[in-house]
Parts: sequence; C-alpha cells; structure tokens
Amino acid sequence: MFRKFSLASLLLTLGGILTSVGFIAYVTGKAALNIGGWFYGVPLILGGLALKSSELKPVPYSQPTSETVIALRDKQETPTQKQLREDVTRYRFGQEAHLDESLKRLGLSPTDPERPVLSGLRETSTDDAYTLILEFESPFITLEKWQEKQEKIEKFFGPEIRAQITQPQEDCIELALISTSEAKVG
Repeated sequence: MFRKFSLASLLLTLGGILTSVGFIAYVTGKAALNIGGWFYGVPLILGGLALKSSELKPVPYSQPTSETVIALRDKQETPTQKQLREDVTRYRFGQEAHLDESLKRLGLSPTDPERPVLSGLRETSTDDAYTLILEFESPFITLEKWQEKQEKIEKFFGPEIRAQITQPQEDCIELALISTSEAKVG
C-alpha cells in the first residue's frame, strides 16, 4: 500500500505541521501546544531529512503493461522476477542505486562511477513467455562485457530464467529476464 509513497516526505510533512503548531503556540503563549509541537515536530523533521538524504526513488515503467501481459505474468512470473519488480518500483533507503549489490556480484560494477544505472523497466511477452525488461544506462560497461556475463546472469537470477541482452541505442543496455516457468507464484 505504501510502496509508492515516500516515508521521508511523510515525516517531513508531519514534522513541519507539528513544528508550525509549536511555533504558533509559542508566539500566542500556549505552553502545552508549544512543547508538543517542538518536541515532536523537530525530531520528525530531522528524521525526514535523514531519510530524504538516503532515499532512492522507484524506477518508472517506460511503457504501460497490457492486460495480456499481466495475465501472462500471473501465470508465469518467477519468484525472482516478482521480487525484482517489486523492489525496484518502491522507495528504498540506504542504497546507492537499484540493484547495486547484484551488479557488483555479477562483475558489472567495477566502481561506483562506472556502475550501470537502472533507468526504467517494462513488462512484455517473448515467444508467449512473460518477460521483465530492465533498462540500464551503461556508458562504461560495453555490450560485449554484458554478453560475457549472460550465463552468470541467468544463474544469478534463475532458476527458470533465460536472459537476453540487447543494446537499443548507444550507452543503453536492455536486460530481458524471460520466464521459462509455467508455475504460478503465490
């Protein structure tokens, strides 16, 4: 339910309201509201600022998912595809980038500045199989390097996953994770 809502924004809003109430109560001489506003509002603002500084926004869908693909997802999506889709489409805190640890383990992120950045995702069908496509901006890691890691990617995101790597334009890589499963995820 709260996947698309930023906890940092909520804390900043509540903290701002309580601090404003505390300030107004201080000016008007209402001690009870003054104390409550300051003692609850300021910590909420500080907590919101701390979360905001480490906030990682959800990755957007680059195109809407059709009803046909949603039905296919319901039948064929693997647990890994489901976890990936849910993780990258919600707010995260304390991470450098989406899938940063996965890219390091796959050998596709030698340093932070060279790390490919997940810029979008979409769901589609490939030969009647559910496909989750991760769209990366990858100016430092070549298509050849990605393709060298294809088998490792399949093992990492598997089982029941076939990986297909393409380069639709310069500095962009699309990693298609194609389900080979017929089982339904619960």
